[in-house]
Amino acid sequence: MGNSLACFSKKNQTTKIRKKFNKNNIPSTRRSSSSNGRHIPPPPCISRSTSRKSDRIIYPSSSRIIDHDYIREQAQVAATLLLQHHHQNGTFSQFERSVSLRDPLNCSSRKQKRNYNNNIMPRSSSSRRARSMSDSLLHQGTTNVEDLNHKHFVLVHGGGFGAWCWYKTTTLLKESGYHVDAIDLTGSGAHFFDSNNISTLSQYVKPLTDFLEKFDDDKKVILVGHDIGGACISYVMELYPSKVSAAIFVAAAMLKSGQSTLDMFSVQLGLNNLCQRAQIFRYANGKDQPPTSIDYDKSLIKEVLFNQTPTKDVELASVSMRQVPFGPLTEKLSLSSSNYGSIPRFYVKTQDDFAIPASLQEVMIDSNQPEQVFQIKGSDHSPFLSKPQALHKILVEISNIPPKMNLKTI
Repeated sequence: MGNSLACFSKKNQTTKIRKKFNKNNIPSTRRSSSSNGRHIPPPPCISRSTSRKSDRIIYPSSSRIIDHDYIREQAQVAATLLLQHHHQNGTFSQFERSVSLRDPLNCSSRKQKRNYNNNIMPRSSSSRRARSMSDSLLHQGTTNVEDLNHKHFVLVHGGGFGAWCWYKTTTLLKESGYHVDAIDLTGSGAHFFDSNNISTLSQYVKPLTDFLEKFDDDKKVILVGHDIGGACISYVMELYPSKVSAAIFVAAAMLKSGQSTLDMFSVQLGLNNLCQRAQIFRYANGKDQPPTSIDYDKSLIKEVLFNQTPTKDVELASVSMRQVPFGPLTEKLSLSSSNYGSIPRFYVKTQDDFAIPASLQEVMIDSNQPEQVFQIKGSDHSPFLSKPQALHKILVEISNIPPKMNLKTI
């Protein structure tokens, strides 16, 4: 609305400037010996609102106007694309934040000049329209880049699954600017180990404990556990309470101290015959010994685990799922109020879950109450595949909940 198509300026608005502009990378109007004596014309005239006089430079010889706003807007678009490139290539954290987010228009004129000379680009109306990367970074409104740099999700899969199952959630979180790691537990996903030889919970979660052991002491992660991954994150919450800012149980085993995953799941005996029919026990040490692993009947996994999941993801799961080690399911957790109990917990219910029915999820919530309960309507046991956007929204919302000073203990 405020842009003008005419190239003119009133005399009382004309600013006296030097004829040489090479210091600011603006072509000079003098004749050049390298141009065979020909006159070098000034840049094309682009005029904007007359309310911003300081951003216009007028050539004395031609009375033409060059608009710094326009130049900075175009440069900002390039900076935004560069930011997106860094993000996609995993170098986002190394990218200079001031290039994309500092706004010199609110600074003093001296600071503006210093920023322009240092090629620090301001934000403008056109760059906001083009900034697809910034939109994804800040689409939650209250989240900013500094906060995101301190928010790191660690995703822990359930029994039979692997890090692969989180691919939609990982993508959405990374596009929103979060740090994300999806862990393959021992004998799961791409971790090559025979599940029949995993006898303890510590052995099963070793990739996760190794990750947290090496994690910086001055940083924290948000743990997300699915299915029996809930028992796994509870185990490491007890070991590394100073490195965990929150724990999110997604249709997961949320146990009390002294309970095992098998204890909790035995509650559903007689409630979910379909799930029991889909489980196949393996006896690597012989039928006279306890089971060593549990497999799933591939003909029933869609009905049990993926009843709301797109067909292509069901196919992915059918070729990616592996056996569930039986030993870790029988191990009782030892959880203390000073470690495990010091970390805020959140539960995400899945309403159309046939593997861990909503009724069993309610039992766990009532017996070991978390800080807050969320629910995803129309989700099966695998919301990361069937309802990824809804799950993503909940994860981001939880990440923005400020920590409480006094947490309830178990």
